[in-house]
Formats: sequence, C-alpha cells, structure tokens
Amino acid sequence: MRGLPHVIDIRNIGMMGAIEMASRPDAVGARGRAALHSAFEKGLLIRTTGDTIALSPPLIIQADEIDEIVDTLRNVLRLLK
Repeated sequence: MRGLPHVIDIRNIGMMGAIEMASRPDAVGARGRAALHSAFEKGLLIRTTGDTIALSPPLIIQADEIDEIVDTLRNVLRLLK
C-alpha cells in the first residue's frame, strides 16, 4: 500500500498494523473519518485514530480473508480525497 495517495507510513507488530495518512491541512482527522465510513460501506470495520487506520484482525484469520481486507483498504485509500 506504500505509494498510494496520502499514505505516509505503514507499520506493524505481529498481526497488528497501522496505516498513517497525511492530514488535510484544514481538517485533521477528516481523512481517517472518511476512510472509516468508506470501509464500513464496503463491509470492512476498521478503527481510526485521527488520520491513522489501526488494524488488529483476529488471530484465527485465514489468508483469503487477509487478502480481502488488503484489497478493500487499497480501494478505500485510492478513493480518498
């Protein structure tokens, strides 16, 4: 997901991860809120803290489910303004 619009950092520890996005100059947290709503509309529940997406999938997650999460997030990030 590096290289997608607005993504400035990706980090993880084990299965937990975070995608930090650049804040809008006039509205800190707005991009994170937009990502939350867009992901939810696509059937994916994420947590956001400001403009950072926090991920902590269940430890019993399957590879195809991880692929689905990544694909959905990639689409969400591409559409953010």
